[in-house]
Amino acid sequence: MSILYLDTSVLVKQYIQESGSNEVQKLILTAEHAGTSLIARAEMAAALARATRLKILPATEADEAWEQFLADWSSLSRLNVSRQIIEQASSLVWDFPLRGYDAVHLASAILWRETLEAEIILATFDRELWSAANNAGLTTWPEKLSRR
Repeated sequence: MSILYLDTSVLVKQYIQESGSNEVQKLILTAEHAGTSLIARAEMAAALARATRLKILPATEADEAWEQFLADWSSLSRLNVSRQIIEQASSLVWDFPLRGYDAVHLASAILWRETLEAEIILATFDRELWSAANNAGLTTWPEKLSRR
């Protein structure tokens, strides 16, 4: 059974065509189930808005991506940001060099794994999160993450 935890760096590639998008789309299509933290919605909006402000992405393309994301949002398991998640994320940042929301993603994936008692594949293109997830005993995707 393939259960994916998707961070925002992967979700963005589902809606905006860029390097890695085809692989992300294949990964999500072959998964039996996928989920993310509720914070991904705010992160997705922020990523699209920032790309528009920086003129990396035309506003019409960002709007279309946002609307498609919202249409798909209910098909994902959306993990609540609970006190337990925040406490675990607060602890994880002392062990791993993570930003706050990345620590919340990692804590969410760990708790999801414990709750389901199943293997969770954490999909991310963020190097620090990918490394921390590996060190925390999660399976990660992609299998290898190249350095830039």
